Amino acid sequence: MLRISRLTDYATVLLAALASEPDRVQTAAALAGETHIAPPTVCKLLKQLQRAGLVTSTRGLHGGYQLARAAAQISAASILDALEGPMALTDCSAGHGNCEIEGSCRVSRVWQRLNLAIRRALYDVSLAQLAGLDAAPARLPALEREMKAAASRAPSRS
Repeated sequence: MLRISRLTDYATVLLAALASEPDRVQTAAALAGETHIAPPTVCKLLKQLQRAGLVTSTRGLHGGYQLARAAAQISAASILDALEGPMALTDCSAGHGNCEIEGSCRVSRVWQRLNLAIRRALYDVSLAQLAGLDAAPARLPALEREMKAAASRAPSRS
């Protein structure tokens, strides 16, 4: 199953909290209190987000964290890349060349195409949309039905 990690989800929650008050410097402690994420996890994630260039930090008495750029300019893809590295459905779609059957594989092009389509979709969604600060694209009824049908066919995890 394609799924983002809990830490990536938490990082997105932290970024959304920062996006809700873009002109205010927020401390790690304040963000932990607001988001109910454990303070050590908040600190760890903020360091990763800073290294990736998504947030900036200011030291000192009035220090804290802010978004490095406007929420509308931060894509879901850049958040995933910061926490999990570039997305790849398969080894061949990552471009590593580590697959033993790459030369004779009949499905690698399709996996690469799917990987690219998902990546484009992630680039099309901004942090502003994730945070509910910008109008998110309306879900298509056909897609909604397809998602419900897929969920009902999924094996239960018991």
